[in-house]
Amino acid sequence: MSSPESSSEKVRVAIVGASGYTGGELCRLLLGHPRVALTVAMARRAAGPRLDEVFPHLRGLLTLPVEAFDADAVATRADVAFAALPHGESAPVVAALRARGVITLDLSADFRLHDAASWVAWYGSAEHPHHPAAELLASAVYGVPELHRAALRGAGLVAVPGCYPTASILAIAPLLAAGLVSPDGLVIDAKSGASGAGRTPGLATHLPEAAEGVRPYKVGGTHRHTAEIEQELALAAGRATADVAVTFTPHLLPMTRGILSCVYAAPTDPSRPSAAYREALGAAYAGEPFIDVLSEGALPDTSHVRGSNRVHVQAIYDRRARRVLAIAALDNLVKGASGQAVQCLNAVKGWPETLGLGAAPMFP
Repeated sequence: MSSPESSSEKVRVAIVGASGYTGGELCRLLLGHPRVALTVAMARRAAGPRLDEVFPHLRGLLTLPVEAFDADAVATRADVAFAALPHGESAPVVAALRARGVITLDLSADFRLHDAASWVAWYGSAEHPHHPAAELLASAVYGVPELHRAALRGAGLVAVPGCYPTASILAIAPLLAAGLVSPDGLVIDAKSGASGAGRTPGLATHLPEAAEGVRPYKVGGTHRHTAEIEQELALAAGRATADVAVTFTPHLLPMTRGILSCVYAAPTDPSRPSAAYREALGAAYAGEPFIDVLSEGALPDTSHVRGSNRVHVQAIYDRRARRVLAIAALDNLVKGASGQAVQCLNAVKGWPETLGLGAAPMFP
């Protein structure tokens, strides 16, 4: 797969930002995809070594050299590109690729928000006081296939969602769409493994600092993923984005992979039977290949989805407190990032969405 000569009957794929965790996970998943060939690997800082030197777990599997970014080289040697770059840095790269006709799946937040002013409010900086490619926002499809499958078919630009938003949206969106819960006063309590912070070392994820403890961070409406969660939940509820505000509190757990999101909502009818909420999830996700609505009494667990593109969801009604609890568990590097990007590529191409993503979770 690492040789362009083997790709004559396959879609040629590039990874730009191949040296990070999401880039490495894309490599692992694409190795098992029967309709693609990885022909280009590029990175900002790791140009020079082979992929299996950047990621020793790929030794003997991928020997492509990691190159510096060159949009013309990508367009010449690939049909599709995954951009796994930081926010702000990704947009110019995506714009260059789209200008050359390359189908692009962007794993940053640069195209997730529909409104350029919203992006500036949440992601802008002195270096990026304006959206770097605002002209592309209208063409970007938010990449949750379970919600936007029709729009993904044939799309040229896909904004692959963040891991926290994917878990939170998939947990509660069907209940909002069915009118079973109110979009007012939503509370999201979510927990993530340390790989969600990326591969660059930092004090917060340094083992002695992160082990044997749990800590909230970016609380009080300051976490950037809040914006895309509100955007998509407003869409599910049939409201304007400005009319939906969530309380989102993320936590760091001392583990490598996984997201667990608990969403608390007020029922629109407190007398409704508890089973109605789980049944609504079942109706919304009937036939979905990656979402399992758990049986009554079973609860999502990150260890049951690790290494897979699967999502476990559940909904419970606390009648005493008059609160509905919707829960989702997923692997933040797979369904929360790279796996969802591959699923989106499958949807764009009209292929079965399970291609390259059929591996069962790892346990224990």
